[in-house]
Amino acid sequence: MPLARDKIIGHDLERLAFRFTMMNDGDVVHCQISDAAMDELAGMQGTESSARQAQFMSLRETIERLASDLYDEAPRFKGYVVRIFTRHLGR
Repeated sequence: MPLARDKIIGHDLERLAFRFTMMNDGDVVHCQISDAAMDELAGMQGTESSARQAQFMSLRETIERLASDLYDEAPRFKGYVVRIFTRHLGR
């Protein structure tokens, strides 16, 4: 079952990832995509931290589809975080 769009949390400079949430039957699912994966999707390198939200917004549908697909394949337990890395992009 596909996850539904929820909230944007923002760029995590410590983890070099962009964080967002999605919903699964009323439950919040925490998600993140690495900076490298987002840059690869955008066909660029070294995007500034201040530009990450705009980059996420332009790629949001693709990123959320990836997150939903990964969630469907993942073990289901409370607190599971969907993490998207470059290795997930060639699917």
